[in-house]
Amino acid sequence: MAFIVDLRSDTVTKPTKSMMHAMVNSALGDDVFGEDPTVNALESKVATLLGKQAALFVPSGTMANLIAIMVHCNKRGSEAIVGNLSHIFKYEQGGAAHVAGVLLSTIQNKPDGTFDLQELESKIRGSDIHEAITSLIAIENTHNVCGGKVLPIQWIDDLAELCKKHNILLHMDGARLLNASTYLEVPAERIVRGCDSVSLCFSKGLSAPAGSALVGSYHFIKQARRARKMLGGGMRQAGVLAAPCAVALDDAALALDHRRARVLADVIHGLFLKTFSVDVEGQRTNIVLVRISENSPLNADQVLQRLAQICLAETQGSCKTTNDEGVIVKAICFNEKTLRFTLHREIQDEELWLAIMKITYVFKELDAAHPVKS
Repeated sequence: MAFIVDLRSDTVTKPTKSMMHAMVNSALGDDVFGEDPTVNALESKVATLLGKQAALFVPSGTMANLIAIMVHCNKRGSEAIVGNLSHIFKYEQGGAAHVAGVLLSTIQNKPDGTFDLQELESKIRGSDIHEAITSLIAIENTHNVCGGKVLPIQWIDDLAELCKKHNILLHMDGARLLNASTYLEVPAERIVRGCDSVSLCFSKGLSAPAGSALVGSYHFIKQARRARKMLGGGMRQAGVLAAPCAVALDDAALALDHRRARVLADVIHGLFLKTFSVDVEGQRTNIVLVRISENSPLNADQVLQRLAQICLAETQGSCKTTNDEGVIVKAICFNEKTLRFTLHREIQDEELWLAIMKITYVFKELDAAHPVKS
């Protein structure tokens, strides 16, 4: 069988042996009644990690973000401002409007995941009776669509001050927050100091099987718990899911994912192909974005299809694997001209170099077969 290197997402990982052991041996209770000791311990652990008063364990990051919006924007006619490339806007089915009745307004994200604070201030509304009331600003760290970019701490601090000036709340979609903490080499608590709420995903870089946490003040989490129940997020004996999340926090080795992602980015950049490019200067964490030249006839789907195929020459040449069956590399496309490769715990050095051999072979082949139009 072909050797498959799955770089679609850091959500594809399986639980480690230590996670499985923790799941089997977790103490359980009914979490809706607040009686699951494993969940309670995880919530306390995450709240302390992020320097907030309390936390709530929820099934997913999407639910965590939706609950935050519901709690912070609890008046009809509320508006939340988010980046136009944010996960909340692009990939959460408009839940803020559909479920919470909240208007999502967008502001243009810069390539580094930030946005212009002067432009933001000009967008704040509510003094005119004809307008929606801006109640919340939401940011994303690390920023997925911008290629795993880490938001500068000073920018977050300045944004927090602006929010306080206008009595607006600040939420951070911190699905990969610990990747940001690892890159900056500062505690996560420092990064989110100015935020009123934070979501943290355990099933992405941390490689737990499921679950996210929503963190904030005691009052905020009390309201969030009610919203979670309404959304169907009360999971009863949820300690079986919370246990591997606690292990994930202790066993995370995100710096290795970052290092391997940088190696992949450097190799692709070093091919000096006209069709494919990588922003190596902007490479920060575990996500590698590969851009296809706008002048190339190729699109991202075509490249993905080729990475999933094996030709005879590959099994006999430089892309040969130990079992002579070839390599398949899985990735995803962000748009017609952008591929995303995501490194994670299950991609060790062997898997990385197999992927590099395959990607190098395919990129060179496609670059030669489909020359960029001048």
